[in-house]
Amino acid sequence: MAEDLAKWLYLFNRGQDNQSFRRFGAHRVGADQWQFLVWAPHARTVAIVGEFSAWQPVLLTPVGETGCWLGQHPGQAGQLYKVQITTAKGEVVEKIDPYGFAFEKKPGTAARLSDLPAHQWGDAAWLAKRRTQLSYDQPLNIYELHLGSFKRHEDGSYLTYREAIAQVLPYVKEMGYTHLELMPLMEHLLDASWGYQLMGYFAPTSRFGSPADFLALIDAAHQLGLGVIMDWVPGHFIRNTDTLAQFDGTATFEYADPHRADNVRWGTWNFDLGKAQVQSFLLSSAMFWLDWCHLDGLRVDAVSNMLYMDYDAGKEHDRNRNGGRENLEGTAFLKRLNTEVFAAHPDVLMIAEESSDYPQVSAPIDAGGLGFNYKWNMGWMNDTLKYFSTDPYARRQHIDQLTFSWVYMQNEQFILPFSHDEVVHGKKSLMHKMPGDRYNQFANLRTMAVWQMTFPGKKLLFMGSEWGQFLEWRDWSQLEWVDLADPLNAKMQTFTKALNHLYLHTPALWQQDFQGAGITITIGDRPDVIAFERHGKRAGDCLIVALNLLPEERQAFVLPVPAAGTYEVVLNTESARFGGTWTHLQRIVRSRGIPERGRPDSVTVVLPAMGALLLRPLTEKVNLDSHLEVRSDD
Repeated sequence: MAEDLAKWLYLFNRGQDNQSFRRFGAHRVGADQWQFLVWAPHARTVAIVGEFSAWQPVLLTPVGETGCWLGQHPGQAGQLYKVQITTAKGEVVEKIDPYGFAFEKKPGTAARLSDLPAHQWGDAAWLAKRRTQLSYDQPLNIYELHLGSFKRHEDGSYLTYREAIAQVLPYVKEMGYTHLELMPLMEHLLDASWGYQLMGYFAPTSRFGSPADFLALIDAAHQLGLGVIMDWVPGHFIRNTDTLAQFDGTATFEYADPHRADNVRWGTWNFDLGKAQVQSFLLSSAMFWLDWCHLDGLRVDAVSNMLYMDYDAGKEHDRNRNGGRENLEGTAFLKRLNTEVFAAHPDVLMIAEESSDYPQVSAPIDAGGLGFNYKWNMGWMNDTLKYFSTDPYARRQHIDQLTFSWVYMQNEQFILPFSHDEVVHGKKSLMHKMPGDRYNQFANLRTMAVWQMTFPGKKLLFMGSEWGQFLEWRDWSQLEWVDLADPLNAKMQTFTKALNHLYLHTPALWQQDFQGAGITITIGDRPDVIAFERHGKRAGDCLIVALNLLPEERQAFVLPVPAAGTYEVVLNTESARFGGTWTHLQRIVRSRGIPERGRPDSVTVVLPAMGALLLRPLTEKVNLDSHLEVRSDD
């Protein structure tokens, strides 16, 4: 045992232990006996205080020159405890256990004696499928959700993890999403931080239940056919003095340089990503959620903050030892993170929330990249929202805000996000951003949704946007479910469901997202209409997209098509059942035998005002799913 501990601590101190959660913190070593292991390299003494000792210190013993402290004491599962540190200056402070698996409810910060969360998993079929169907040529449509404000009880209390199994998962599945992305559920104190100012890197937040309840939620999602991604924050941590900050009286987890340690933008402390023990800590955190909790991926928050020395306010002139802007240790850590994760789990998703033009974020490391699967396409998102927020007649001069994204759409493996960040802090909800009266706002929103769903790249939408909630997102109350009593909101929800299911059943929209063969642009030089084709891998598998960006119907519009034949209209955003005005729908069109814009043939259609049409070749083998067929409402 002593030899094993020496080996583990050697690896930990070299930044090579990605399973340190199995040894550090509190672990049961007998029926009622617990072992404690704490890293505090500059402490004078380290003790554990808790309910099991009437909050009197239980001294730990230093383990050689490792900077770690070890000891045992009897205790009962669930009892609260903290780490008591005497600093080199003689100050006595109480701190959290950085490796705690469970904590008391806010505002307390004591950990609970807890075994590694245990669960009898029933998701073997899901994991087997995940191993054989990598996401690049599969549908990936993510529903981003903040569990504390999706739904609440009448008294304002949260749904629990167990209640979310019944009240969240079936809804997300029915709406046609493939994955649920949870905003950070690691333990945090401040609701208003939305989980991004963390203290517990190995603990599901106690707000919604126990760690076992959290695992039950993940398992239930998998058994329902939903993947689960969670936001993960390795760049910074909460400032509170009883958490990780100045843990042993010195800069332990953060940079020793206060200027580098201080994260002005978020009011947090930056991890010292070049310190070996911090690397072991963070790598182990990632592995905990992927190994032990069966998560299907991590959306890594604030990657730009880890890539650049000058990203934060007041650091505009910071430079590395070579004179460049790059955070060399941050870049090295991200590569190391992806290397370790994919060595253990080649089938999970590692997603970078990265807002700069840093190259090759989603390229393999051996090709010079950072090694992520995907990068959020923030440029596409910003340009799209800017365009659709503009009055239709004023936007005629700004069509490049949409078409420019074609230039770089395959520079990375992109996810197209309309996330929580775009519907908060005075930015307005997606629906409220749209110009015109209420009818035209929904028409714009439907058309923008088609643009997102048909543009190359995977998809993400924040909760409430699927039915056009008018109010901005508020983390302190549930979504405005009452909106669905309004016919326009209810029909917008129907539209989103239909569009999601169309996406699921249309390989042309996802099989070749990241290959040039996946898209053919047919109309990109007009100020009012955009058209393109999306192609699957099978010959003839095609979806034709036409967007009319002005509130003027286009009669007898000539649309290029890839071949002679018959085409069916599989979606018209102006269908009355979606909130539009069309009650008689053009269902079948035949090619004219006349080439158009370099394509072999063309069809004549009526383009709905401020709307979109989706067409595909009609064959005798087509058997339309009920979700895909756009029926007449007369």
